[in-house]
Amino acid sequence: MRTRDLLWSDVEPVHAAILAHPFVTGLTDATLPRPAFRYYIVQDSHYLRGYAKALAVCAAKAPTADATAMFAAHAGGAIAAERELHASLMADLGSSAAEAAAEPVGPATQAYVSYLLATAHGGSYAEAVAAVLPCYWIYAKVGAELVAAGSADPLYARWIATYGGAEFQTVVDEVLAETDRIGAAASPAELAAMRTHFTTTSRYEWMFWDAAWRQEQWPL
Repeated sequence: MRTRDLLWSDVEPVHAAILAHPFVTGLTDATLPRPAFRYYIVQDSHYLRGYAKALAVCAAKAPTADATAMFAAHAGGAIAAERELHASLMADLGSSAAEAAAEPVGPATQAYVSYLLATAHGGSYAEAVAAVLPCYWIYAKVGAELVAAGSADPLYARWIATYGGAEFQTVVDEVLAETDRIGAAASPAELAAMRTHFTTTSRYEWMFWDAAWRQEQWPL
């Protein structure tokens, strides 16, 4: 069994729960309230800055030049997405990237980014890759489902096209190939740690969608 297949078998229920979540279904049937989508974009901007740092750590820890180059490029791409796509979407929502940056980081965002950075810095290269993988893979799978369903809302359709396209899938396939390579050489203990991190950050993906749906705020 490829490592990717083993990891995915652990999170199939999480993926199903994401696809059934009202935030995600609301993107296709155009019932998602604009304030919830705006909350998501603001938090995603915060998240991507932290995610880029985690990818940079993967690049630094990578044992091969190809993997270093790949993760370094992806870290730059995450920053570019935060600056370009989100700035455009915020403008369409009657706001700006500067206003988004000034808004507080939400609880789920803070927890997710903190876990990613702690794992990337404190764990092995294999653990770091497993922790960042769900953001690649789940978005590609969700994007493919959303593209197939379409959206009556032009704004949501534009966002869906970003993650449901062939270009993004190519990026994901590169990381999956690296995951399989790492897993094939991992010890049983390291493979178990990879599974734990992959499952945890997959759950954080669901929590991120759910936080946007509820427009989650700090309780105090």
